[in-house]
Formats: sequence, structure tokens, C-alpha cells
Amino acid sequence: MIRDVFAAVIALLLLYLAMRLATTLTVYRHRRQRHRDSERALGRTVIVEIPGDDDLVLFSEDDVRFYYGDRSIDKDLIRSVRLLINGNTIAEASRDAAAARAASVAIDDRPEGIARDRWDVTIVAENATMVVECGAIRERVSQELARAVFDAVKRTVDARRHHSASGTPLR
Repeated sequence: MIRDVFAAVIALLLLYLAMRLATTLTVYRHRRQRHRDSERALGRTVIVEIPGDDDLVLFSEDDVRFYYGDRSIDKDLIRSVRLLINGNTIAEASRDAAAARAASVAIDDRPEGIARDRWDVTIVAENATMVVECGAIRERVSQELARAVFDAVKRTVDARRHHSASGTPLR
């Protein structure tokens, strides 16, 4: 009899915890959706959601800027973009030769073990440099996030490298 009462109390406690977890997840999902909807309402396209310290950080774009959280960078001012793994450049796109020769931005290489490579994207503009920290999540998640950011910015860099009317490279 006592064993049945104890089992019932444990079952009710587990049911309560499961309902609380489901409610928390639903609230979190609704908050994320509102955040994405507010980006769309501003005319922005969400490229990726990057895990941050407290929440997901959106990397998005509109016709004139890229946005990373509360920071933005004008597309017209972008000179180059670099895809980094553990602080080392593995891919780069630039508007001109001067940007390609520009000194690399120092990235704090955080030793997180062999299985946890750190993926970042550095966007170099005429007036600022933005480092998009894509993280060190296992199973290629961070790599896919970094590649999506790099590809979006690279498309802009490549498009700015050519005249819109003739398609010939800038001199």
C-alpha cells in the first residue's frame, strides 16, 4: 500500500516536470518565432540562427546591410570575407587586390580540444571589421553555420566586384 502511494507520488512528480518542460519549450519556441517574424517585418531575410551565450543570435540581411545580433555592416563597404577554423583562414573572397593583401584580424584561438574546432567568419569593411562567431558545436553544426554566413557575404562581395550592367570586373 505504501509502495503504491509512493509510486503514485513519483508518477505525479514526473508528470508535473514533463508538463513544465513542455511549457518552457513552447514559450521558447514562440519567442524565437516572434524574433524571426520581427526580422521579416523589418524586411530582412534570416540566413542562420547562431547559438549564443544566452539565446540564439540571428544573422540576417536586407538589401543594404548584413545584421549579426544588434550589429550591422553595410554591404557597399565590405571589402573581404574570410572563413576561419580555429583562427586560420580556409577560404576568402575579396573585392579587390588591396583587400586581399590587408592584414588578417587577430582571432582569439580558444583551445577546445581536437573534436571541437572553432568556426568563425570575419567580414572586413572599409570602416569596421565584424567577427561572426559560429561556435564549436560538434557534428558539423558550427561548420554549416559558418559556411552559410560566408556564402551569403561572398555572394555580395562577388556581385560588387562586377559592374551591374556589363558584368565586367572593376579595374
